[in-house]
Amino acid sequence: MDELSDDVSAFLSEGTRTAKLAYVAADGRPLVAPVWFIVDGGQLVFNTGKATAKGRALSRDPRVTICVDDQDPPFSFVQVQGTASLSENPDELLDLATRIAARYMGAERAEEFGRRNGVPGELVVRVAPTKVIKAFDVAG
Repeated sequence: MDELSDDVSAFLSEGTRTAKLAYVAADGRPLVAPVWFIVDGGQLVFNTGKATAKGRALSRDPRVTICVDDQDPPFSFVQVQGTASLSENPDELLDLATRIAARYMGAERAEEFGRRNGVPGELVVRVAPTKVIKAFDVAG
């Protein structure tokens, strides 16, 4: 099991970078989807619908990889390989959906987004890192 170092956590938490979530489809194909996320307790956390392709896939196979990059020079990225755990706890879901919204939509819309996404049928997804790869200032 790998951990998120301070520099990796800072990079992941900077601004509104969207993560790219790689997961395994039912037929074994790799799929990639963008997700909004936060770092919480050394894990990457996002929410998704239980009935979505992501929700169904993660229920079936919790192996994931998340890549977050800075597309501006001098370019950087972090890749987190890990195992996803799922929760339907309504209090946790509302809290995390609101915190994710604050990051991406601003404090003024956080509660609105949290109430919209912190509802039955949604999942909290926590990705515990098993391997972390980083490259900062790639072109530097």
